[in-house]
Amino acid sequence: MKQIIQSYRTGEMELTEVPRPQVSPGMVLVETKASVVSAGTEKMLVSLAKMSLIGKARARPDLVRKTLAAARKEGIRSTLEKVRSRLESPVPLGYSCSGIVRELGEGVEGLTVGDRVACGGAGYANHAEFNVIPRNLCVPIPDSGTRESPMAFEEAAFSTIGAIALQGVRQARLTLGESVCVVGLGLLGQITVQLCKASGCRVLGADIDDGRISLAADFGAESAVRSESLSREAARFSGGVGMDAVIITAAASGSDLVALAGEISRLKGRVVVVGLVGLDIPRDVYYKKELEVRLSMSYGPGRYDVEYEERGHDYPLPYVRWTEQRNMSAFLGLCVQGRLDVRSLITHRYPFDQSLSAYRLITQGEEPSLGVVLEYDAGPQPRRIPVISKAGRKMEGPVGIGLIGAGNFANSVLLPKLSRMSQVRFRGVTTGRGMTAKAVAERFGFDYCAETATEIIDDDQIRAVFVVTRHDLHGPLVEKCLAAGKHVFVEKPLCIHASQLASIENILKDSASSSAHPVLMVGFNRRFSPMVRKIKDGLSRRASPLVGSYRVNAGLIPKDSWVQDPLQGGGRIIGEACHMVDTLRFLTGSSVKTVQAGCVRSGRTEDTDRDTVSITLTYADGSLGDILYYALGSPAVPKERLDVSADGSSWELNHFRELATYRGTRSERTKETQDKGHEEEVRAFLASVAGETPPPIPLMEIFETTRVSFAVHEALDTGRMIHMDEWSPEETSDMGDSNGETP
Repeated sequence: MKQIIQSYRTGEMELTEVPRPQVSPGMVLVETKASVVSAGTEKMLVSLAKMSLIGKARARPDLVRKTLAAARKEGIRSTLEKVRSRLESPVPLGYSCSGIVRELGEGVEGLTVGDRVACGGAGYANHAEFNVIPRNLCVPIPDSGTRESPMAFEEAAFSTIGAIALQGVRQARLTLGESVCVVGLGLLGQITVQLCKASGCRVLGADIDDGRISLAADFGAESAVRSESLSREAARFSGGVGMDAVIITAAASGSDLVALAGEISRLKGRVVVVGLVGLDIPRDVYYKKELEVRLSMSYGPGRYDVEYEERGHDYPLPYVRWTEQRNMSAFLGLCVQGRLDVRSLITHRYPFDQSLSAYRLITQGEEPSLGVVLEYDAGPQPRRIPVISKAGRKMEGPVGIGLIGAGNFANSVLLPKLSRMSQVRFRGVTTGRGMTAKAVAERFGFDYCAETATEIIDDDQIRAVFVVTRHDLHGPLVEKCLAAGKHVFVEKPLCIHASQLASIENILKDSASSSAHPVLMVGFNRRFSPMVRKIKDGLSRRASPLVGSYRVNAGLIPKDSWVQDPLQGGGRIIGEACHMVDTLRFLTGSSVKTVQAGCVRSGRTEDTDRDTVSITLTYADGSLGDILYYALGSPAVPKERLDVSADGSSWELNHFRELATYRGTRSERTKETQDKGHEEEVRAFLASVAGETPPPIPLMEIFETTRVSFAVHEALDTGRMIHMDEWSPEETSDMGDSNGETP
C-alpha cells in the first residue's frame, strides 16, 4: 500500500510503498477513501521535523532532559545509538479519515466487514491506503441517502477535527442566547462557529485573514472582525457586558490571545483553550473578573487513555456522556441533519498519488487553503516489497536473517550489532506497522519488507529468525519458527504462559532426533558480558557454595503501559527480572531448588506493586541468590549492581562498567565501557547456527529460567516457598497481576 511518511531527522516527506499494517485484537483494518490534511496541526509537525538538531532541542527541551538523564545512567554510546534510532524512525502523518472496514480483529463488536466508518487518532488514522484503527476510534457513517457518494466519505473524513471542535464547545458549557467569541477562524474555528450557532448562541468571530472572516459570517457569525479590532467589537457586541464565553481555536507561540480573551470576557465568564497557545495567564484581569479557564482534551474523554483507546475499554455512558468516540458520532449526526456544513470548507481535493502537492500547498502558502482532502482508490496490494538500501550496501553473508518486530531495541541494539557481522545476510523484515518495516529494511539493507510473519518464516533463504516483538507474541512465533525448522533468537522472555512453554518444549523434543535440530536462543545477554564472564572464571575452582545479590534500580513505568499489561507484557518479573534469574543461574552452574518472594503493598491505585519485589533463590549445590528488583529508587543511582562471594573471594559489578575483585586482603578494580553482552550473545548464536559451537545457552537452563520467573508469581500469590522439583507452572492458570518492561 502507499503511505505518506516523514523523516524526523531531515523533515523530508515521501509517498512510498509499504506493507499493509496487521490487524491485532480490538483493532479494525480500514481501506481509506478520504482523509483531511489539517493545515494547522500537520504544518506544525512538518515544521518541527525540518528543524536542525539544535532547533529540535530548543523546541523539545523535555526530550533533551530525558536524553541527558539516559546518558548518565546508560552511557553516552548507548544513548546516542538510541537517539539515532529515534531520528531515523519514520513519522506517519494524518489523524482524520474515513473508509470501508476490510477486516476485524478478535473481540471487535458492533462493526462488520463492508461497513463505512469514520476514523480518528494520530498514529492510527494516517494518510495511507489502509489503516489499522482501535475500535473506540471508529464510528459508523450514518446513511445520508447518498450511500455510495464519494462526498459522504469526504464529509465523514472531518469527524476527528469536528470532534475536537465539539469538545471545545462542550467545555464552554454554552446555554441558549449566550454570546460567544471564537478566536481563530481556520478549519477548527469555522466548525466551532457553526456549532455555537447550532447551540442557539450569538457568535462573534475574529481572525487576521479577511477571507476567513467573510466565511465565518456566511456560516452564521453575527459579527466577524480582524483580531486588532476585537476588543472594541466585543464591547459593542455584548452591550458593554463582555462575552459569556471565549473559545480560542487559533495557534500562537505567545500568550497574547489568552490575555485578549480575558479582556473581552464578562465577570465570571469562561475561557476555553482549544488551540496551541501560550498559557501565561495575566493574573490581574483573570483574578478581578474571577474567570474560569478550561482546556479542551482534544477529541474528548478517552483521549490519551491507553485503556480506552488501545484496549477498547469504553466509559459507561451514564457517567461519561460524551467520549471521543461519541463526539465523533454526534458530529456526523449533525452533518447528516444539515446543521453543519463541512463541504463548503473544502478548498482543495487531491488524488492520493498527488498528496505531496497538498503539503506543499499548506507549508509554502502557494494559495489560500482551508479544508484539504485526499481521495483514495487503492489498487492491488503487493505482499512483499523489494527494498533498495539507503545505506548503499547489502549484507551478503551465508546466514539469511529474518526479523519479526523492529522496535527501538531492535533498531538501537540488535541490528547495529548484526550489521557488523560478515556472516549475516539481511533477508526480510516485518512489523505490525508497514512503514516501520520499510524504514528498517532501507536503513540496514534488507532484501525486502513483508506484510506478515508467515512470509518470513516460509522464506527458504532465511535460516535464522530474530523475534523482537511485544512479549505476548514471543511464544506463538517461536513455536511457528521451530516447527518450520528455523533457528530462533527471541528477545526475552521466551514466553509468558505455561502452555506456550510446554508447546515449545514438545516441538524441540520431537526434533531432537533430526539432523537439522534448530537452535533456540533467548536474549539473556547479561551472561555474555565480559565482566560477568570474568566473575564466572574466578568461580570456576570454588569448593563451597556461592552467595549472590543482584540489585536492580529498575525505575517507574506508567501503569497503563503495555509492559504493565499481564496479557501483553507478561509482567516485569517475567519480562525483565528473568535476566537476573538467568545471570545467577549461569554463575552458580546449578539448578534452582526453591523460590521465595515478597513485594511491596502500597495500597495506591496508581502503583503496580509487583515491579518492586524481593526474590530469594536456593540452588541444588547449596548456593544462595537474592534479587532485589524495585521501581522506587532515585534515577541518579546506577540501574544494576551484582555482588558475588565464595571461598573467601568477592566480586562487585557496578552497572557493567566497573568490576572490583577481592581475594583475601588483595583487591583490584577494572573500569571499561559498559558492555551488557549483546554483541557477544549474537556472535555466539550465529556460531551455533553455523554448526561451529553448541547452543550458547543450554535448553534446560532457558526452560528453567522461564519456569522460575513463573514460580515467583506463584510465591507472591500463595506466600509460600516453591520447591521447583515438585511444582509445575501448568498448575496455575495465570501469573498474577504482573508488570513488565521493554527489552
